[in-house]
Amino acid sequence: MKKEHYTYLLARLPIGLSFFGHGLVRLTKLEAFSSGMVNQFSKSLLPQGMVSQFSHLLPFLEFITGILLLLGLFTRFTLVLGAIIMLALIFGSSLIEEWQAVFTQLIYGAYLALLYNFTNYNRISIDGLMKPRLDPKRRENDLRWSGLR
Repeated sequence: MKKEHYTYLLARLPIGLSFFGHGLVRLTKLEAFSSGMVNQFSKSLLPQGMVSQFSHLLPFLEFITGILLLLGLFTRFTLVLGAIIMLALIFGSSLIEEWQAVFTQLIYGAYLALLYNFTNYNRISIDGLMKPRLDPKRRENDLRWSGLR
């Protein structure tokens, strides 16, 4: 394994754990979280029903995104899902003028984009374990470039 593979793992795990933690905590108090979010957006342009539905869905999306990032499973898809979550949160935070939250969400979005850009280093993951079996041509190239072939 190359240093870059460990570096990618060390970058993927913290954001995965963050998504996982956000989702887990909110799932344990789903109704309280949802009602707090509906209250927070009560003076925004968004309809209360839409906010309620989103606030019930968000913890599940965060939880699933976190698990998949921690495992390194369907990583590219999961990073895109995380970015879509961030876009929705940025939009909502902008509507209620929560600029500090927007800044944090922008950082998350950039972090996810960087991880997406460097997914070729995602070897220490379930995706990385499955990749050589799924793509023999890539495995041949890796062996040739590594000097093992």
